[in-house]
Amino acid sequence: MKITCVGGGPAALYLCILVKLDNPAHEVTVLERNQKGTTYGWGVTYWSDTLALLEAHDPISARGIRRHSMRWRDGMAQVGGRTTTQAGDAGYAIGRHQLLHILAQRAQELGVRTEFGHDIHEGTPLPDAELIVAADGMHSRLRSKDAQHFGTHITSGKNRFLWLGTTKVFTTFSFAFVHTAHGWLWCYAYGFSPTQSTCVIECSPSTWRGLGLDTMGQEDCLRFLEQHFATLLDGHPLISREDRIRDGQNWQAFRTVTNRTWSHNNVVLLGDAAHSTHFSIGAGTALALQDAVVLAEQLRTVPEQGLATALAQYEKQRKHALLPVQSAARHSAQWYESLPRYLRLPPDQMFALLGQRHSPLLPYVPPGLYYRLDRAASRVSVLRSFKRWLGPRIGRTVQRSSNARTSTS
Repeated sequence: MKITCVGGGPAALYLCILVKLDNPAHEVTVLERNQKGTTYGWGVTYWSDTLALLEAHDPISARGIRRHSMRWRDGMAQVGGRTTTQAGDAGYAIGRHQLLHILAQRAQELGVRTEFGHDIHEGTPLPDAELIVAADGMHSRLRSKDAQHFGTHITSGKNRFLWLGTTKVFTTFSFAFVHTAHGWLWCYAYGFSPTQSTCVIECSPSTWRGLGLDTMGQEDCLRFLEQHFATLLDGHPLISREDRIRDGQNWQAFRTVTNRTWSHNNVVLLGDAAHSTHFSIGAGTALALQDAVVLAEQLRTVPEQGLATALAQYEKQRKHALLPVQSAARHSAQWYESLPRYLRLPPDQMFALLGQRHSPLLPYVPPGLYYRLDRAASRVSVLRSFKRWLGPRIGRTVQRSSNARTSTS
């Protein structure tokens, strides 16, 4: 089979690896719009279940990913002048550039061909292949060629966020909530290498405009944020991505992408081109890799049932699996959009509810009451099971609220 992947991200490369492992005779090509060696982004997170999935399907690339990943267990939050910590599930992070290097090297070893500097524009003819995989991200140009058929629907969140890096290496998944004259700023931070961490800064639209962040220059913005998160950063600088500076992109609103159908003729959507989930659940890359696994499994059935049936089964399986994740992401985003409601609580209670933000009940129950009910439910096995059903364990860094420890710093 002749397969072409448009886009050279983790999901596309992993799909190519699995396809070549299944049948080395497949002719597999990756078309990457950037030049060779050009990689943007900071770190990506994943959890133990993703690592187990990778080890089951290709132990060689999984070993490289594990070896170059940072691991954490506890979560930490700074709220005003107080610090609270909680135990949680083990999580991992790896630099996006390192992840791509590992997967690209493995794909090359298996005979996958990569063409760099190959961009798809409005008038660009489709590649000559039996299967074309649109893995070109949330803003997929390949998908936009037939957006009406795919039924693409994009919604924007309320809050504004800025994706940055820092030389401060965080050994726990860390949060900081800082009050300003115009409302709250907050930060998610996690280490992804021995020398760098990811920092995502977020705020409401009114805070963003009130502080002048909507018009502030890039360097002034970084210095402003460094001052406000000085305790968290311990004097380390914040760093912008070069591509964001070059393209004039700064603060963004998160875009949630859904599609009515994931395939059209011989084109199929993969990863963010098919679906996106809010970054606050830390599952985007893991979900895209899961797409790759299921699509590869269905492609094995093409000789028996045909390509159209295989693609339909891939879409059906992944849409079903994504339902609870998309619900969790939606409620997580809404939790942050309603953040002042929870910051009235003591820091340990607020941090505990951060771990319960996937619950559809939380917006409708007074936060203090919910916290007390949550602690009571943790002691009853039937209620613990109900809690797990309400809030899928997707990227849940902070989970066991009974282990909260608060201190003054």
